[in-house]
Amino acid sequence: MPEPAVRMRGICKRFGAVQANDDVDLVVRAGTVHGIVGENGAGKSTLMSVLYGFYEADAGEIAIGGRPARIRNADDAIALGIGMVPQHFMLVDTLSALDNVLLGAEPHWHLPQAQKRVRQQLQQLMQDTGLQVPLDQPVQNLTVGDRQRLEILKALYRGARILILDEPTAVLTPQETEQLFAVLRRLREQGSTILLITHKLKEVLRLCDAVTVMRAGRVVQDLPIAEASLEGLAVAMVGRKVQTGRLAHEAPPVLPLLRVSGVSVRDAGGVPRLRDIGLTLRAGEIVGVAGVSGNGQSELLDVLSGLLAPAQGELWLGDRRFDAAGWLDPGTARHLGLAHVPEDRQARALVMDFPAWESAVLGYDGLPAYGRHGWLAHAAMKAATREMMTRYDVRPVDAELRSSLFSGGNQQKLVLARELGQAPRVLLVGQPTRGVDIGAIEFIYARLRALRDAGCAVLVVSSELDEILALSDRVLVMNQGGFTGELPIADCTEARLGLLMTGASGTPAGAAAPEATA
Repeated sequence: MPEPAVRMRGICKRFGAVQANDDVDLVVRAGTVHGIVGENGAGKSTLMSVLYGFYEADAGEIAIGGRPARIRNADDAIALGIGMVPQHFMLVDTLSALDNVLLGAEPHWHLPQAQKRVRQQLQQLMQDTGLQVPLDQPVQNLTVGDRQRLEILKALYRGARILILDEPTAVLTPQETEQLFAVLRRLREQGSTILLITHKLKEVLRLCDAVTVMRAGRVVQDLPIAEASLEGLAVAMVGRKVQTGRLAHEAPPVLPLLRVSGVSVRDAGGVPRLRDIGLTLRAGEIVGVAGVSGNGQSELLDVLSGLLAPAQGELWLGDRRFDAAGWLDPGTARHLGLAHVPEDRQARALVMDFPAWESAVLGYDGLPAYGRHGWLAHAAMKAATREMMTRYDVRPVDAELRSSLFSGGNQQKLVLARELGQAPRVLLVGQPTRGVDIGAIEFIYARLRALRDAGCAVLVVSSELDEILALSDRVLVMNQGGFTGELPIADCTEARLGLLMTGASGTPAGAAAPEATA
């Protein structure tokens, strides 16, 4: 048998009181795609960070291609042919794609000469791998898929033969996911070894050759993909059976809590993003918004939450009416009982350098429980945060820990705890389980259903059709800034929703959806 591409033995890594990796063994065969799955906080990202040199293990041994290796930092890892594409990209927005690859790896002191050499190498790499990126575009103008391809190109340019991908499809559209999988299969055929950290078990079964399951810092299962099943992996991850499918529910016909009509939005370049949108949210229902990312869902959430004023349209929140000349603002929205969980938790829901207790009171620091007459009650805020963390299973329960040091799933649960904790009348949620493990998905679904059953109107925007089908009482489908259809959940199938997502409908893409009667 040839030597494995990666062998890690007895890896231990502790952060204070938290044992992130506890005597972990991992063997990855060369030229394969190896999945690493587990709950948020299971230790999988820490293990891969040890392999890439972000952290140095407290104990254990690493061998690359059969040779012992000491990996103290990323430079050591790169020298060994290891590259990593993080979940949150590490690119300079104002630099071109080409210069992002060049940065820190300049082959010549003369910049134009260095750029010429790198361009030639990247063009050859793009031809070999199918990773196409516009090299002269600033990163800030690139799509999410282009940025991810750029990160992979950057690693390959530096000589990576072992590629670590952390939640690579978390922010990709279905089309971009298929493109990525085609690239990864091609890289595997060319001899690359790929380690895939993901929460999406269906993707593991589709793409990987083997899978390792981690729980509480340890490996609990390691098997070839031919022996794996969706249910078996889920049980191994969580330690019990989980329920993330649809549960029977009938929404009662009650008065609307939020209505909009005739809403239109154009971006700074004059391109229409929302076209004559109309919808109604009623107490005691979850309304799902399905569609390929980039078809107006983000703008819809921004308009409804008061972050973006439309060019025209009307909004009623309870008995308050707002128009384009005097649109709803986030403070008023919160006062009127509207809560918002943004799609991008790191950019729009948390301050990453704040301790958890400060992030947990953002927007609600004016509540009497948190202080009076301009004086903030820090002790009360910290106590409330610890209670939120316990109730929403945020790990670790440490109100002083910096927000950036929690895993993505635990960051999401902290945001949900903050927004759901005030018992809102209307809840807007963007991508509720993005980057979240299957156990946390079950927990989040239960919280959203409980809020609905208590009389809240919930709007869920998600690019995951499984999620829309599991949560919704009725579904709106968006394409090119408009609604192409509205269906009760009983009439929804993946095929029918997929057709509407392409704009195939009797309703023009720009027209408002007909009002449902719940």
